Amino acid sequence: MPRSNSRDSVWHRPRGTELDIVVGGLGLGYTARAALEDDRVRSMIVVDAMAEVIDWHEQGLLPESLPFVQDSRIRLVLHDFFAMAASADGFDPDAAGRTFDAILLDIDHTPRHVLHPDHVAFYTAEGLRGLKRHLKPGGVFALWSDDPPDDDFGALLTEVFETSEAHVVTFANFLTGGESANTVYVAH
Repeated sequence: MPRSNSRDSVWHRPRGTELDIVVGGLGLGYTARAALEDDRVRSMIVVDAMAEVIDWHEQGLLPESLPFVQDSRIRLVLHDFFAMAASADGFDPDAAGRTFDAILLDIDHTPRHVLHPDHVAFYTAEGLRGLKRHLKPGGVFALWSDDPPDDDFGALLTEVFETSEAHVVTFANFLTGGESANTVYVAH
């Protein structure tokens, strides 16, 4: 996939620039917590379709949950991320049509191995265009995937966005004692 040389993307904006972010999928909170480490984040909406997952965090039942969910920049929203991405109203229940600097998605295993059949429509040109309208100019869409880079999905991203990159992220896997790898797609 093409590499971006654009200095306009959200991650190249200077310090002091305030960023508004959406995270699709709360899970254990890793994606949202990592994004909150950037001091430029002004606000974050985290969308999850499972009330139980939100409750676990709000009750402090998961490690590091309470400091994370009590951060004044974050708002947890019980809703279907994919339905919100497809809607004209978007991700902020209080401000229809609001746009964001970054939308980070960490729900499905991969664009081809989805958790629910309803998600398949998102991983099409039409579905990604629906999401793109919720980004500010120069905004970033990032997607976590459990598989190696998928050239077909990369081509789809470049059909919808100006640029896209696939980053392989390796990490120590304490379960296997070895190393594992995931892919993070970044498009803007």
